[in-house]
Amino acid sequence: MTFRLTALADPATGPSSRRLAWLASAPDGTPLGSAFLRLFDSPGQAHLCELALDVHPAERRRGAGSALLEAAATTAREDGRRTLLAQAVEGSPGDAFLSARGFERALVLEYARLDLTPADTGTGTAADTGTATDATEAGGVARPELPPGYRLVSWLGSCPEEWLPAFTRARTAMDDMPMGDTDFGVVAWDEARVLAAARAVADRGELLHTAAVLETATGDLVGFSELVLPADRSGDGQHYGTAVQPAHRRRGLARAMKAEAIRWTRAEHPGITGLRTDTADHNTGMLAVNRALGYRSTHRSIEFRLPL
Repeated sequence: MTFRLTALADPATGPSSRRLAWLASAPDGTPLGSAFLRLFDSPGQAHLCELALDVHPAERRRGAGSALLEAAATTAREDGRRTLLAQAVEGSPGDAFLSARGFERALVLEYARLDLTPADTGTGTAADTGTATDATEAGGVARPELPPGYRLVSWLGSCPEEWLPAFTRARTAMDDMPMGDTDFGVVAWDEARVLAAARAVADRGELLHTAAVLETATGDLVGFSELVLPADRSGDGQHYGTAVQPAHRRRGLARAMKAEAIRWTRAEHPGITGLRTDTADHNTGMLAVNRALGYRSTHRSIEFRLPL
């Protein structure tokens, strides 16, 4: 099949990555497929890039996907990258495509969803503000309990200035997150990056809710869980990171924070019909938390790795 590749200018840049894009099209200009290559720029991930490739089902098996992959991989090599990641649903055409082109299976992710429609949604009407609050009861839904010496706090949008240094330190709890053989590197967080990540969510019109655990003896934040709701506050929300500092694990803190996110959603946003999450299939602790809270598996996805 005759087609052409066009390099596109992608305005989507961030504080820690940039994107390149290509369009595959037929001679008459009909789009056939696209590829987006994200190049990570932070010091701990400068070796890494991530590919999102899609070809219209009617146009597959004609070489467009292979050409898009070659363009992206060549650019990544020229940029000095050593690892290219790509993800596909297990058993899908994307799974077969990547497996046939030298990609290695590096990580299996279990995707799960909590159905909120049968639940009593409460009557809370809290405003979408960035004001920090202690975890007090709302909407008639009981707050999760914590062991002595800890309490829940939460906020909407950007982290309040009073907790920003502690929250930035708390993000190191993600450093040992199970990432299989992805060669994912270490994400370096500073206060500027924390604020930029929250700003990116707000710029999309979405709502970021963060539940965190405060150790009362030290005043430090020792864990956090982030949830993002769609711009129209309907449909499904998406959990982002949930992590607890190693010294404070196995005390029910992760479960309490996720339970708080569920409670808040039911009380304040009855238009949200479900919450989605994804977890490495060997992260047994977080999988157990999700199942205990009622999340049910929807599908599995493979994170593929191509050495460059």
